[in-house]
Amino acid sequence: MDAAPNVNLWSSTQHALDYLKQADSIPHRTEGEAVLLDCVPASARRILDLGSGDGRLLRLLKLDRPHAQAVAVDFSPVMLEGLRQNFAGDPSVAVVEHNLDRPLPGLGVFNAVVSSFAIHHLAHERKRSLYAEVFGLLAPGGVFCNLEHVASPTPALHERFLQRLGIPLLGEDPSNKLLDVETQLQWLREIGFTDVDCHWKWLELALLAGGKPSR
Repeated sequence: MDAAPNVNLWSSTQHALDYLKQADSIPHRTEGEAVLLDCVPASARRILDLGSGDGRLLRLLKLDRPHAQAVAVDFSPVMLEGLRQNFAGDPSVAVVEHNLDRPLPGLGVFNAVVSSFAIHHLAHERKRSLYAEVFGLLAPGGVFCNLEHVASPTPALHERFLQRLGIPLLGEDPSNKLLDVETQLQWLREIGFTDVDCHWKWLELALLAGGKPSR
């Protein structure tokens, strides 16, 4: 299920466009998004969206938090163009071009850091180091919510997931570097996150979340 660490097709225009065409058809996606929205406090003043895509998740977050300041991070030219179009004229949203393969730049402090189907494109060691960077960016009491594509515990369940999405076994995205839920939850605990849990899961889609302890 894993690909070589250096495989990432998301700088390709066609790859990004193909994803956007079918993004709304991912089974149960809206269920996971609804749980994520419930995990982010309505009072969050600053939100960071990692691997923001065209801003789908950030748009949902802003519906109930219109006054929140937000930073959207992505590196795909197609996604960056979509972000700038979708948030044109909204001074509360800053768009930052950055590849998550590299350490995060100085972005300030946030009450919530979110991500949706992006971090699984990183090599496993980079996933863990990114989680530690997120912890450092959170204000005390802040939350991290990662709606993620995770590894199935068995090959049969992985094949079932692909069948539900209509993807042939040999047609998987080679950018995917899938990792099991428990390993990632344990990493979050080791880093210092509290109340770490998998809040929602359907086959290989899962919402992993934790908080930064309050002072």
